[in-house]
Amino acid sequence: MEKRLIKLREKLAANSLDAAFLYSKENRRYISGFTGSTGYVIVTADKAFFVTDFRYRDQAQNQCKDFEVVIHGSSLMDQLKETILSTNIKNIAIEEGYMTVAFYDNLKNSLENVELLPLKGIMDELRLFKDADEIESIAKAASIADEAFTHILSFIKPGKTEIEVAVELEYFCKQKGATEMSFDSIVASGVRSSLPHGVFSEKVINNGEFLTMDFGCVYNGYCSDMTRTVFVGKADEKQKNIYNTVLEAQQKALEQIKPGMLGKEVDKIARDIITAAGFGENFGHGLGHGVGLAVHEEPRLSPLGERALEANMVVTDEPGIYIAEYGGVRIEDLVLVTDQGNKVLSKSPKHLIEL
Repeated sequence: MEKRLIKLREKLAANSLDAAFLYSKENRRYISGFTGSTGYVIVTADKAFFVTDFRYRDQAQNQCKDFEVVIHGSSLMDQLKETILSTNIKNIAIEEGYMTVAFYDNLKNSLENVELLPLKGIMDELRLFKDADEIESIAKAASIADEAFTHILSFIKPGKTEIEVAVELEYFCKQKGATEMSFDSIVASGVRSSLPHGVFSEKVINNGEFLTMDFGCVYNGYCSDMTRTVFVGKADEKQKNIYNTVLEAQQKALEQIKPGMLGKEVDKIARDIITAAGFGENFGHGLGHGVGLAVHEEPRLSPLGERALEANMVVTDEPGIYIAEYGGVRIEDLVLVTDQGNKVLSKSPKHLIEL
């Protein structure tokens, strides 16, 4: 964590910021190593504090090796005020996208002579590039998801409900070492497969339907994310055409995920293929996003993606076609950008599987 602290301090200095105040679970864990649910990080040019309560005293002292652990009493805000004012800083940067208005108001009123400024994505910039340990954890989470997909193919049968499939996926992933799912699993069949975020329901899975499964799991704090669409029964020509269009778009975009490519350029490759096939209006989301401690991070692969890809970023490649009252298809891989191109972390087959 010492190297991460050094990089954060460099970013703060470059932006004329005296300190950072972090409390989102991802940024807190990234900079301190703390895996518990409650804690607050204060980093200045020469000090680092981890403020928490008695429940996490021993855990914080064991995990936050580069921090002075401070245990607050009945008033968290009084302790934060005391700790921050002891550093004699003039301003402190907050996570403006996470802090509630109530917390902000209380903190601001407690720190009358300290200016609260936005952190403006500094932590996002630090988390963009994964180190070897992070990549290993993400790859392990992806391999568990791959195993879960292989397992679920023998579980899916007409008459099963979407929620039964989702529960089985989660149970299997946790058996294999995952601590939790990356998000509420998307298991959407039939007409519900046209919902890009069709979280599982009690709907029964029937013959003659697409079944989209978008899921991931967390290993050592890091997420995986993959999507596979299978067909229950035998697909007709229209269904095969939709599936193969998405597959072509996914693979062609994958071939161009490499350093130097802008997010919007990769998105355009997939989008143009889907549009040329007549389904442009049925692909309404971005092609992909970064993955790490959070399942949705920078960079973004979308029409607005102006950031160039660089080695050691981890992104998804997930085009889809969604036709209301009919069904939909999405195929998603988790991809590590390398010096020369990319390495696909999702190993599950992508050809049309008919069950």
